[in-house]
Amino acid sequence: MDEKKSQDEQKVVVTCQVTDIRMPFWSMVVFMVKWVFASIPAMIIFSLFAGLIMAVLSVVFGSIWGFHGMFREVRFPF
Repeated sequence: MDEKKSQDEQKVVVTCQVTDIRMPFWSMVVFMVKWVFASIPAMIIFSLFAGLIMAVLSVVFGSIWGFHGMFREVRFPF
């Protein structure tokens, strides 16, 4: 019985298009301020991840790019 019922059911696809969002001004301001505060931890995590990638690339390709002599003491011939 369940197989026949599932075969007889038709799938209905409903499409929706948003044309307008009605929101009071101050509610939108509060929403955007919360959005900014929520993005701060994401930017910190992204910065740490990018720094880690740059550190790994500097270690791997540092000698090729010429970083090996960057921190040597400069001695003048005189």
